[in-house]
Amino acid sequence: MDPITLFAMANAAVSAVKKGCQLYKDIKGAAGDVKGVLKDLDDQFHKLHPPEKPPTVAQKNAYIEEKNRVIELNKQQGETAGIYQELANYLGDFFDNMNKCMAVIEEEERKAREEIYEGDSSLGRRALQLVIMKKQLEQMKVELREMMVYQAPPELGALWTDVSEMMKIMGEQQKVLLTKKMRAEAVIAKRHAARMKALRDEAWLGVSLLAVMFVLAGTFAVIIQNRIERYPELGTGIIPRVSDDYKAAKEQHKKERMLEFIDQHKNELIGDK
Repeated sequence: MDPITLFAMANAAVSAVKKGCQLYKDIKGAAGDVKGVLKDLDDQFHKLHPPEKPPTVAQKNAYIEEKNRVIELNKQQGETAGIYQELANYLGDFFDNMNKCMAVIEEEERKAREEIYEGDSSLGRRALQLVIMKKQLEQMKVELREMMVYQAPPELGALWTDVSEMMKIMGEQQKVLLTKKMRAEAVIAKRHAARMKALRDEAWLGVSLLAVMFVLAGTFAVIIQNRIERYPELGTGIIPRVSDDYKAAKEQHKKERMLEFIDQHKNELIGDK
């Protein structure tokens, strides 16, 4: 698993939780006496802009948009249950990806102590990247807790406590299983890399043998062609063909050599007798 991908997923879950908390808070804040909230907005607007100091078009439009937002939020009072469930899901996603990312980082730290690093990035850059991600994940957790416990409606604080306690237990269990899985996958990856290396070596050996065979075949072809051109009487086949004339000439040459030998050594032969 790539810690960068897990970190990005955890970060996305944090953003979703923040948006959900704000929406939940806004709906709760606008619930109930919407008339009172709208009257308070009117009073503040008229206080800031008396008749002698009329508002600009932009200020008036902003005031109208805020009133419409309050009205719409008031209509969504029944939707808080759905938002509550979504927040629980997003919190689960955050803790799940955070625990996975932390497990991967800890496994990377173990490898740095026990194994030779063979990654693409430099060892220092990789280490710094993991340290930063670890600190940011811890900071995300603190920010979420502060927001849900102290800045949002009380029920969201209870939700944070329930989900965090549950994920703490489940996260420890998953961390052990995930570590075992990563180590098993690392062993399989090493075996696969070794097999691929062996296959590549065998392929290069085969290519080399084929190249040698082609060179030898070309050399033999040149030799045979040269023999055909110089000694056409031996035929055009791969194996030279010995003609009858060649055999007779060879026999005659043998007889002549024998006669020369006898002639050169006849005195010695007669003397021996």
